[in-house]
Parts: sequence; structure tokens; C-alpha cells
Amino acid sequence: MSEHAPSPVPVTVSVTRHVDPAHEDQMVAWLRAGSELAERFDGFLGSGWVRTSPTSGEWHMLFRFASDADLDVWMSSRQRRWWLDSAQGIADETRLERRTGIEGWFDDPSRVDLEDLRSVPVAPPRWKQMVSIFIVFFPLSVVTNEIGVHYLADVWLPLRVLATVCVMTPLMTYVLLPWVTRLLGPWLHRQPRSR
Repeated sequence: MSEHAPSPVPVTVSVTRHVDPAHEDQMVAWLRAGSELAERFDGFLGSGWVRTSPTSGEWHMLFRFASDADLDVWMSSRQRRWWLDSAQGIADETRLERRTGIEGWFDDPSRVDLEDLRSVPVAPPRWKQMVSIFIVFFPLSVVTNEIGVHYLADVWLPLRVLATVCVMTPLMTYVLLPWVTRLLGPWLHRQPRSR
């Protein structure tokens, strides 16, 4: 019987950069070059960039890798260092964050090309994310607790809760929540109408 290591969790790095509007064309070329470099690394799942508006000086670049280890290889690579150095005078990095939590369920890991920028959906509002999680969590909790009461009634409560959580967590993460977010995709990403 072989032991399996837990599956790595995909990780997304979001880097916010301030760009001088006079260098927009250079920025687009630089972003494409970075994506093409990252594609050559193991575990690369996709990249993209978005702006909050066509006139915004804030650019958000996203890289997604299959695991922290794969991401770390890219982050510490000499290719990335060369690429970052080539942006001197074009863009200033203002923030970098790694995301592996709930937001990862709502991210689109596919590559975003420049032509698609205006149609890229922003992350849904938190209340919609909460509703999506509730739609999965509530019925799954009812079912697992009902099963637990019938089949694990004599088991000490903390162990019974542990057993149900160990069943619910992978079901939510890998099966039910991705399915519900795909099903609710049009609603999750619908933009409010302008008045």
C-alpha cells in the first residue's frame, strides 16, 4: 500500500504595478514577454493582466502555478529577474500578493490576451461568493450530519465532526464548489446596470 502526498493547491500571484500612461505600448509588450517566459516553467497554469478602467495607471498582472514550489521556481529564476530589470522606467511594482484561498474558486485560471481585456470579469462581490458557498455548504452539512447521526452516533462528538469535515472539505473544494461556481457563472459575474 503506497502513501500519497496531498495534492498541491494552485496558487495565484497578483502583482499591482503603476504605469506611466506614456508607456502603455511598452507595458503591453513587456507583459506579453513575461507571460511567454513563465509558460516555459513547470506547473504554469496561466497568466493575464487587467486594468480597472482604460485610463487607469494601475495594472494588475496575474500568474497562476500548480503549487507553491512551482511558483517559487519562477519567482527566483534568472529569467524573471532579467524580465523585471527590463521594466525599469516603465512600471513600478506597488503590491504583490499570493492567493490560494476562497478567491481561487472564483478565479479564471486561463490566459487572458490583450484582445480580451475589456471582457474579463472582475471577481464577484463578496456577498455573491458567500451565497455560492452557502448553496454548497448548507445541504452538504445537513447530509453529512444526518449520516453521522445514524452511523457514527456512538462516536465522541469531536471525532464525528472531524470525520464529517474530512469528507466535506475535499467534496466542496474539488467537486461541488467548482460545479456551483460554473453553474452560477453568469450571475456571479453579471455587472450592475448603470442608472
